[in-house]
Amino acid sequence: MDTKVIVINKDRSFVKGLKYSLEQDDYIVEIAHSIKDVIEKIKSRDYELVILDLLLPDGNGLNLCRTIREHSQVPIIILTEKEEDINKILALEYGADDYVTKPFNILVLKAKIKAILRRANMKNHQINNQVIKIYDFTVNTVGRKLTIKDKSVSLTGKEFDLFYLLISNPGKVFTREELLKTIWGYEYYGDLRTVDVHIRRLREKIEEDCDNVEYIHTKWGVGYYFKDRKASAAMD
Repeated sequence: MDTKVIVINKDRSFVKGLKYSLEQDDYIVEIAHSIKDVIEKIKSRDYELVILDLLLPDGNGLNLCRTIREHSQVPIIILTEKEEDINKILALEYGADDYVTKPFNILVLKAKIKAILRRANMKNHQINNQVIKIYDFTVNTVGRKLTIKDKSVSLTGKEFDLFYLLISNPGKVFTREELLKTIWGYEYYGDLRTVDVHIRRLREKIEEDCDNVEYIHTKWGVGYYFKDRKASAAMD
């Protein structure tokens, strides 16, 4: 099956060059220059990847990212000239899978795209009918849904992957580097705050008190782990 990509960017000259380059790798590339254009396209078509700019003529790309994520788990790459850290952090919080600033190496971008798509395809092929129940959590890997005490909790794709990995390995400490490689599926071209941002968002959704966490703990100087109550009780 051909891979369909939509590029959302107001710079027509830049988009033309990017489209040509991606098509050399056999991607089917569609273009949108505004939020209005893309909303209609996403409603009527299925895409495997969204490449999104932050500066659009009729709105903010971050808000569009959040809107897309509310309805779809399609991978999203933010590709923009805005380099401020706050934009990177917000993009990740709003559900983007990666953030790339111009100028960039097209080979690096293509490597990121392939890795993200490979990871998404692996998840699609590996999904089974397993339902995991631990403590107050019920994790359904088919619908990629989480409930806490029978209450549904909305997670982004990366948040679900992080939680599933941690809860499937209670007591095991994962370094930030390990989480980046496992969840994002490649050696991440960025800083380790990506993991911290997603862990913080995850805690806000599953913990009753983020200042006194019960489940997802920090091993200072190392990484993160899901607390194993049984192991902890045995040690007491």
